[in-house]
Amino acid sequence: MAKTKKRFVCSECGHAYPQWVGQCNNCKAWNTLSEESVAPVSQRAARTGLAQLRTPQVRPLVDVSVSELPRLDMGDKELNRVLGGGSVPGGVVLLGGEPGIGKSTLMLQVALAVGNTGAKVLYVSGEESAEQVRMRANRLGNIAPGVLIFPQTQVPAVLDALRSEQPALVVVDSVQTLDLPDQDGVPGSVGQIRESSAALTAWAKSTGVPLFMVGHITKEGSLAGPKVLEHMVDVVLQFEGDRNHAYRMLRAAKNRFGTTAELGIYEMAGDGLSAVDHPSEVLLGERGDASSGSAVAVSLQGVRPLLVEIQALVSTAVYGTPQRSGTGFDLRRLNMLLAVLEKRCGFKLAQFDVFLNLAGGLKIQDPANDLAVVAAILSSSLDLPLDNRTCFAGEVGLNGEIRPVARLEQRMAEASRLGMERMLISGHGKPPKSPKGLKVVPVKRVNEVQRVIF
Repeated sequence: MAKTKKRFVCSECGHAYPQWVGQCNNCKAWNTLSEESVAPVSQRAARTGLAQLRTPQVRPLVDVSVSELPRLDMGDKELNRVLGGGSVPGGVVLLGGEPGIGKSTLMLQVALAVGNTGAKVLYVSGEESAEQVRMRANRLGNIAPGVLIFPQTQVPAVLDALRSEQPALVVVDSVQTLDLPDQDGVPGSVGQIRESSAALTAWAKSTGVPLFMVGHITKEGSLAGPKVLEHMVDVVLQFEGDRNHAYRMLRAAKNRFGTTAELGIYEMAGDGLSAVDHPSEVLLGERGDASSGSAVAVSLQGVRPLLVEIQALVSTAVYGTPQRSGTGFDLRRLNMLLAVLEKRCGFKLAQFDVFLNLAGGLKIQDPANDLAVVAAILSSSLDLPLDNRTCFAGEVGLNGEIRPVARLEQRMAEASRLGMERMLISGHGKPPKSPKGLKVVPVKRVNEVQRVIF
């Protein structure tokens, strides 16, 4: 019988050591090492099902046939968009987000939607009882007979249920509750998360069944557990949003089968999460009367253009050091744009507080927002409102130049569809033909913006 070995694993980064040390050399965290047992290779193979997998053969790469993998429709067009068209056979997806953001609601909606197509779905609930899940399902829609609930945390029991039921889709909520009896540590520890995820992932790969796992996040916003967990799965999804707002955003931080640039937008209601078909109309529909400090940016998420309201407030600093705050916007980029305005335009903003906000609780990282941010700051500083029918799309460089942005034609088409009459873009390069009713105004430098918009 193989002897079980011991090692010490950092709970922050998952780095392993043969003996205990006070500080992890990998992540520099103190007192984060905990002892765990290392199961023999034969025991781990039997536990995870690796012994049943076919041994791969060495062959030339040119002889490998490539065919389009049939994707499973999730019954949710926003999730399908972020995944790249649905889930691939044997794909393992990890969904993370803050507590109460709607992770379990989203996964249960997906399980019900797939179950209503006639497929069998197994929902493994480690945090809630079957009665609690049923109460939530009553709010979400029709419950198909093919949707099975299994309130269990023991991994061997879960694997037995998977082999006997042979579902078409599996949802595990959550991975932090899984427990392997022969693995040291409490559920949620580094070793338990790693080994439990490895067992379920091996089963998914050997059977070709899509697996969705819900994960917790730490107070810093990263996924709880070892970093190797994110490397083990095929897709890492992040469910974001402000719980004070109705909108939720679904992003892909990692996607082996598609792009990571897509964005799914949901609205939280009493009957669950509903997809937002035209987010630009919803976001701009909440705007009030024209006021200073408000500008509309034409952003792009993947291939989806979005018109987002950017609000700025410039006021006299009460304390000695002026405040710089950005909600939904990179604070370092805000400081860079303020430095460009002061250096290239002569606006003395060093003694003023500057607050920036993306309306609707959105977080969009697109350089094309720079021009709208500059316009909103100028409008608030001069206390002059901008035209409600004017929008912006341009990147600002350190020398004060306005740089072109990608997919300008799609941005113009979305702006024209929503009734915009004027759009400021970069004056460098030949602009594409503008749609009917939209006047395109090219600007080459930041110091020209004030003259054009006022």
